[in-house]
Amino acid sequence: MRATAEQRFPVRLELNGRSREGLAEPRTQLCDFLRHDLGATGVHVGCEHGVCGACTVLVDGVAVRSCLMLAVQAHERRIETVESLADDDTLSDLQQAFRRHHALQCGFCTAGILMSCVDFLERQPDPSEAEVRDMLSGHLCRCTGYTGIVQAVLEVAAQRQTNEEVQQ
Repeated sequence: MRATAEQRFPVRLELNGRSREGLAEPRTQLCDFLRHDLGATGVHVGCEHGVCGACTVLVDGVAVRSCLMLAVQAHERRIETVESLADDDTLSDLQQAFRRHHALQCGFCTAGILMSCVDFLERQPDPSEAEVRDMLSGHLCRCTGYTGIVQAVLEVAAQRQTNEEVQQ
């Protein structure tokens, strides 16, 4: 049996630690499903071509452009959006560093950049400035010039390294 565009399929996933479900047409982008069906409005839709990075979310812990993934592909997957970063109205260390370093202005790209930074720092806990800039090359920000973002990421990496050394 072939799926038609009018058919809607159940999509069950874990969104920011909570089990959620909805119905999606086969062609529905994950970003639209998250925003419009599940209310995760921190997911911003920019270019819809995977170029700008504004829609980046974590899928099973890996940064993914949600405009390039279909909602039905997220079935039974773990999705994290920018809403998952703050805990009880307390900003994460990364969000606090962004604020300190003025790493956002209009804020449209910030959610996607933050999610890429979460994935990046998990894989690269002690990055160089060049590595941070390389990671950011997949994001478009017309306001900040990226310097504050780079400083924020490097600060968080250094703080986490120091905290890890103290705990050992």
